Amino acid sequence: MFKWNPHVTTRESLTKDFLASLVVFLMAMPLCLGIALASGVPVEKGILTGIVGGCIIGFITGSPLQISGPAAGLTVLVYEIVSNHGLAGLAIILVSAGLLQLCMGFARIAQIFRAVSPAVINGMMSGIGITLVLSQLYVIGALHPKAHALHNIKHLPDLFANLCDPTTTALESVNIGVLTIVVLVLWRKFAKGKLASIPGALVAVVAATMTTTLLHLPLKTIPLPDSIFSGIQFLDLATVSKMDPWAIARFSIVLAIIASAETLLSAAAVDKLHRGPRTKYDKELIAQGIGNTICGLIGALPMTGVIARSSVNVMSGAKTNRSAILHGIWLLIAVVAIPGVLRMVPIATLASLLLFTGFKLIDFKAIRKLWDFGPRLVGVYAITTIAIVATDLLVGVALGVALSVIKLVYTMTRLNISIDQSENKSILHLRGAATFLSLPLLADALDSVPANTELHVCMDELDYVDHACLELIMDWEKQHESTGGTLVMDWGELRAMFKSKRRARHIRSAPSAGPTPVHGHGTTQTKPETAAV
Repeated sequence: MFKWNPHVTTRESLTKDFLASLVVFLMAMPLCLGIALASGVPVEKGILTGIVGGCIIGFITGSPLQISGPAAGLTVLVYEIVSNHGLAGLAIILVSAGLLQLCMGFARIAQIFRAVSPAVINGMMSGIGITLVLSQLYVIGALHPKAHALHNIKHLPDLFANLCDPTTTALESVNIGVLTIVVLVLWRKFAKGKLASIPGALVAVVAATMTTTLLHLPLKTIPLPDSIFSGIQFLDLATVSKMDPWAIARFSIVLAIIASAETLLSAAAVDKLHRGPRTKYDKELIAQGIGNTICGLIGALPMTGVIARSSVNVMSGAKTNRSAILHGIWLLIAVVAIPGVLRMVPIATLASLLLFTGFKLIDFKAIRKLWDFGPRLVGVYAITTIAIVATDLLVGVALGVALSVIKLVYTMTRLNISIDQSENKSILHLRGAATFLSLPLLADALDSVPANTELHVCMDELDYVDHACLELIMDWEKQHESTGGTLVMDWGELRAMFKSKRRARHIRSAPSAGPTPVHGHGTTQTKPETAAV
């Protein structure tokens, strides 16, 4: 449970937590509403998740400065669940996912989620971003988005036709959407000093709402109920009994994995922004499991740790998890005290905020970083992104992980061999990893060495060699010596490749063989009379 740290119970830290919570609240409110709309559920469910993420999870979090709430990265998956199984299906899937997160946290396997390839994570976020942008274009254009990203692409002509139809409100909706994005971008760019502490999303929402109200534009606004508690719908076991168990299991596993990965990666990023207490990953995963179980039981949206709100929390000077708790309290007070004000906000404004968020998820800088490590990583990124847009989140992520594993196996088993031959001397260059899978290739290269010559094996670029390849080389050495040839290897360098002393001591150097220079290298290397692995 939550414990106050002695060094942060000062008046200064209390003040900083209070001010940071206000900034986070102002940013979280429109995002909670917009993410609910994009997920195809009533807006109050997004607010409920934000309240649970602050007022409950804030007390038991393993990442004190991380903010939990509804995440844009889950909108695609939640929309698919709601479209196929309804709100009752979402509830039982969310409860199951939360319990699975609890089990993973108690099993202390949270660190596994940090081992996912950045290419897959970035590809997943880009796929979600593209899907989010495509769906919110329809909302801004006063139309209902389709159930699938490819359908949204296919029906883009219908969207353009609606924009050109003077009998609809599409043009007014687009104008408000453009105004929202312009204000957001300009505020982020030019706001300085104390003004910079005010979230651009709040300024954009206020500007768009005032414009809509003053001009009496006939646009749809947030359908917020009179009471936030009307959004609470307890788990209906009778409805659950009629659902396909495989569908529940499938979506629960996917939701748990994606929510956990997003939370823990966000926590790792938040840790880089401050010098305070580090994240306890298993504890954070348990907290998220409790939060999602509660959200499922009351019929709210899934939650994750979210990097955008968390980074704003840190940059606003938060010192403890009091800021997260307070931001949840402010959400609760706002929807109870001023629901009429929130009902004035145009839906097109929230859609524009999510469109902007979706575009930010497509991180072009990440692509350049991946390219620095080779085009194959960019290929994994691209295939993951395309698969998510063309199929669904599960297929895309699974394909990305599979490709990452294949790439790893390929890299760890790839061996490049080249031979430089002269009249009485040959140099065998080995690059990569020499494993039993490379035996045919290595055997062919050794067999191509002429008899009665001196073979130098250059291992400067060899990352790994296994027992099978060593035996092949030593067996070939005996045969080559019978023809009058010799083998020169740096056995000391070879021993250094073996991490354990148990394996290294089996590669013995000759006691007094004397140095033998290797052609083309400024070092001397010793050939042992006998060697065994």
